[in-house]
Amino acid sequence: MSGDSLPAGGPGLPQVRRVVSEIPGPRSRELLARQRGLVPAGVGAALPVFVEAAGGGVIVDVDGNSFIDFGSGIAVTTVGNSAPAVAERAAAQLRRFTHTCFLVNPYESYLDVCEKLNELVPIAGEKRTILVNSGAEAVENAVKIARSATGRPGIVVFDHGFHGRTLLTMSLTAKNTPYKQGFGPFAPEVHRAPMAYPYRWPTGPDRCAEEAAAALVDLLDRQVGAENVAAVLIEPIQGEGGFVVPAPGFLGRVAEICRGRGILLIVDEMQSGIARTGRMFACEHEGVQPDLITTAKGLAGGLPLGAVTGRAELMDAVPAGGLGGTFSGNPVACAAALGVFEEIETRRLVDRAREIGAIMLASLGELARRHPVVGDVRGRGAMIAIELVEPAGDRVPDPGLAARVARRCHENGLLVLTAGSYGNVLRFLPPLSLSDALLREGLSVLAEAVGKEADAAVA
Repeated sequence: MSGDSLPAGGPGLPQVRRVVSEIPGPRSRELLARQRGLVPAGVGAALPVFVEAAGGGVIVDVDGNSFIDFGSGIAVTTVGNSAPAVAERAAAQLRRFTHTCFLVNPYESYLDVCEKLNELVPIAGEKRTILVNSGAEAVENAVKIARSATGRPGIVVFDHGFHGRTLLTMSLTAKNTPYKQGFGPFAPEVHRAPMAYPYRWPTGPDRCAEEAAAALVDLLDRQVGAENVAAVLIEPIQGEGGFVVPAPGFLGRVAEICRGRGILLIVDEMQSGIARTGRMFACEHEGVQPDLITTAKGLAGGLPLGAVTGRAELMDAVPAGGLGGTFSGNPVACAAALGVFEEIETRRLVDRAREIGAIMLASLGELARRHPVVGDVRGRGAMIAIELVEPAGDRVPDPGLAARVARRCHENGLLVLTAGSYGNVLRFLPPLSLSDALLREGLSVLAEAVGKEADAAVA
């Protein structure tokens, strides 16, 4: 299909749910057959329909189906797909120049993005930012900076955490299949602590924060030696691990434990950052000020851009030439990021995330009361999840149920994503441009899918 005949995306796209074919439809099936001869089998898709246009709160496929979007490209199109400020700024930059390499000829938009992040991140004092290409690259650079600044090798991460697919970030990631299986050996000096996961903490949620903090102290002081640890790396709300919100107070205790031992705290805000949770950064909900923050995903509205922002003395500890890359901070991605900040500010999207969260939590809470297979409802702002379990009431994960509910949602025009260490979590990341009407319609589709599959599970 020629570019001229493609439907225009962005917020002008009709905001409707519409299913006109089986899912995937005939044209998508043709393209999937083509994909099998061109792309490795290791590259899969949650909803294997080929997209023709997207915007506002919908995605339109090549067969004319229009899906309500509860995924945002995994928290990337937070401000909406092809949001006006993002598209206009990126298009204007494409006409000026596409690349010079900031390490060869710098440009002002890189500085503008760094300035904005330095202004927004909850880190005290003078700050610096480096721009990179992805979340995994941001995490790798944060580790490099921490090791250079402290002279220590060790990195502590948490169970259920996900930090990327490169060698180091695979090593930092907890879940084996599909992210690590067959790809070892992995990077050394990575140590793992229990996450304060309230729903699954053995002695209950009330003791979760205290006992998880004690386990971290034991790991640092007895097993590894705090003097050998450069940084503790944590997601303030775990992403791929199932949108686990740590028990109240745990993040603050982690920060205190680190400060008392000269260990840096790195907060990974890939999925949770950039207005997603009703604050610009999820760690702000707990009043935590880390030493380094990593961002990507929603930072540039769909263009590849990541960042590490941190205390100036730490960021400046790396010798000249030790940071950077050919494409890092690409000027078109920088222009898009400035569009993201404009959209957030002018459309009050931090507030919008809180409004979406309130609607979702109320609806999903009622769903959990009706169906015991919804074992837990959790999240903040527009980053919400339900954890599905077997109907017996003993919190046994039910990944099959999650897959069936997701498939039923897809067949009825709602894009949802699965997640979790056990594969039994449905996570919801709607774009902040989604209307209340589409949000409630999507929640109705979800409720019907859960109800039908829950009834079948107990039949």
